[in-house]
Amino acid sequence: MDGLILGLDLCDGYTQMVCDQEEKIWTLPTVVCKKKMEDQWLVGEDAFAAALSGEGIMVDKLVKLVHKDGTATIGGIKYGGMQLLTQFLLRVVELAREEYQTDRIKRLLVSVPKVEQGLLECVQKCADCLGIPKEAVSVISHTESFMYYVLSQKREVWNNQIGMFDLSADNLLCYYEMKVQRGMRQTTVVAEREQLEESFSLDILKSPPGAKLADKILCSCAGRLLQKKTFSSIFLTGKGFEEREWAEEFMKLVCARRRVYGESALFAKGALYRAVDLMREKTAYPYVCICEGRLDSSVTMKVLHKDQENQLVLASAGESWHEAGKEVELILDHQDYLEFIITALDLKKKKAVRMILEGFPKRDDRTLKVLLKVGFLDERTMTVAVKDQGFGDFFPSTGASVRQEVML
Repeated sequence: MDGLILGLDLCDGYTQMVCDQEEKIWTLPTVVCKKKMEDQWLVGEDAFAAALSGEGIMVDKLVKLVHKDGTATIGGIKYGGMQLLTQFLLRVVELAREEYQTDRIKRLLVSVPKVEQGLLECVQKCADCLGIPKEAVSVISHTESFMYYVLSQKREVWNNQIGMFDLSADNLLCYYEMKVQRGMRQTTVVAEREQLEESFSLDILKSPPGAKLADKILCSCAGRLLQKKTFSSIFLTGKGFEEREWAEEFMKLVCARRRVYGESALFAKGALYRAVDLMREKTAYPYVCICEGRLDSSVTMKVLHKDQENQLVLASAGESWHEAGKEVELILDHQDYLEFIITALDLKKKKAVRMILEGFPKRDDRTLKVLLKVGFLDERTMTVAVKDQGFGDFFPSTGASVRQEVML
């Protein structure tokens, strides 16, 4: 065995992991516990057991702890959310290593409800601790996992619109929708997620009246979201849909003239399919994919190259925001600003954003050279930094710089 490829779905309630070796699924609560009498960390059900017996102190809601940059004190020692989540991830990945008797992880892809900087940093830190190259570790959103899972099915499953209900262990009810838009030059796949206000605790399913109420809530949501639309298929995922007998009326509604599929580990499998694809020389998904975690607009500039006007692409629609961006040197000609053209998928939605270079020197004859750095804080926020580079021995750099955030 030359190594493992892992897809991991990381949520506050439960974490699931799948491997490219077989259809084995690991499912465990997202909790970590440190034993009181020894320097040992436990996760999942083992962590619950140790905490219940008084042998250790347990911490849960690890993803939320990272999001809010929180801490937890264990045995008089304060641990940051990132430290605790790293301990959890290390031991989860170790389960696969022990199962297949190999230390090598070729690729690890983590799917999370929403991609944020703290989680990105945590997963990268985990890669260092595991001895996995940083370039072999990625993070994507649940929406992107949903997209890759569906695109990995037979074409008739996703030929038209696709909907999905996710009833998670975190007591969240989310609706996902995916559309395939075929054009002359390229096929674009757009997926969106909506967290529904009608969320309810899974605990109410334990009583007949509670289950009946939950069924009624789901029927109301489905009626509103699915009406007057043609769907190729509907997917159901999440702990709440592991058993579906309680949702009798809802199932009747969604199954009417539609294919309906249940998949409890959909996000982990979607992450695995994407991870496997990243190992290929040529992608099996030759589409522009737009979803949470990816840019929905392209960013360009008009530049002169060899006296010909060209479009310099700084970022393209469909790129992951945390991987997108560019660093380029420009020579300005009697110009005290930079102008960016932001183009949405709908080509009619185009806008120009001008960035004034305040404090930069005024030089003639194309002798003002600047370094332009473009990056992203999320899929909607671009950061632009410009710095005076000077011009050889003739004009040393003044150190002038400017930074601006641009909403796409």
